[in-house]
Amino acid sequence: MALGNSWLQAVQSGGQRFAAGIDIGSQNVRLVVLSQRSRACGALHLEYMSTVPLAAGAMAGTDIADRQVVARALRDAFSGLPRVCTAHALQCAMAVPASATLTTTVPLARLAAQSHCEQEDGGPALAGLAPAVMGEAERIAGLERHALAVDWFVDERSAPVPAVTIATTARRHLEARIECAASAGISLTAIDGEPHAALRAMRYAASHEFDPNEPYAAVWIGTDGVYGWRIADGVIDGDMHYPAPEHADLADALRDLVHGPEFDCALVGGEIDLLDGVGFSLADIGDVLGCSVLPFECALLGKRVRPFDDELLHEPAGAVAFGLALRGVIE
Repeated sequence: MALGNSWLQAVQSGGQRFAAGIDIGSQNVRLVVLSQRSRACGALHLEYMSTVPLAAGAMAGTDIADRQVVARALRDAFSGLPRVCTAHALQCAMAVPASATLTTTVPLARLAAQSHCEQEDGGPALAGLAPAVMGEAERIAGLERHALAVDWFVDERSAPVPAVTIATTARRHLEARIECAASAGISLTAIDGEPHAALRAMRYAASHEFDPNEPYAAVWIGTDGVYGWRIADGVIDGDMHYPAPEHADLADALRDLVHGPEFDCALVGGEIDLLDGVGFSLADIGDVLGCSVLPFECALLGKRVRPFDDELLHEPAGAVAFGLALRGVIE
């Protein structure tokens, strides 16, 4: 699920579309700018990439502890942006850490009953569900609704029993990021969740690198844990997260993905060095999943428009920023 346009109104532009993905990590700010001339079939172009280190103490877990430091890093990241990018309506998306976001799935019928919604085309009027949705958000977050930012949608994967997926985060997380961006002269058009942005990037990479008919695993390593998805026939049919109470270790969590036909390959993005902290490696991931492992990299996913640091093109941690920018040009 993307935490998006119901929180922040997206700016649409015709013709060539330019979009920036901004990933505020624990140690640096990453920026990826993409463009596409046609939403339907135009080639994706890598316009710009930049990574700026953050001073120690700028972040405190999921919270931005020093907004001035983060705003300064954002200005530095955008300082080398090519003029062609600023000449267009540049959609800028930023992510919220997964550990700051709570999600739940609730039967649509239950929310409709709580809201006393009238039927519309055989189903409840969705606009009338908002009070019940906010009530569920308050329940899972333990905060009053004025302190929350909430996004929700009817989950089509839940057929034949329709359900509503709800995501919520403390409003302060959004406000801090919006304020930092504004201080750097950046107008945000969307907010997304880190794992969802990374998954979008890895699925795009898989569509270019893997056989579309073969199942594969996508694994993302973030500062708040490891997330994995099983993709088969173009849809997600399994997922995992570690650490979690039900898993003894990372290997145990990864085994949740090993169901059905064998994987041919796994794509891994994120802070791969963090695996050392749990005594794991890329090779270990391959051993558990029974397949070869490829690190995510931007190098093959778009035509490079101009020179920039080659190291950034091959950095697996660029998945979140790439996925955020990708959202702006293809959705």
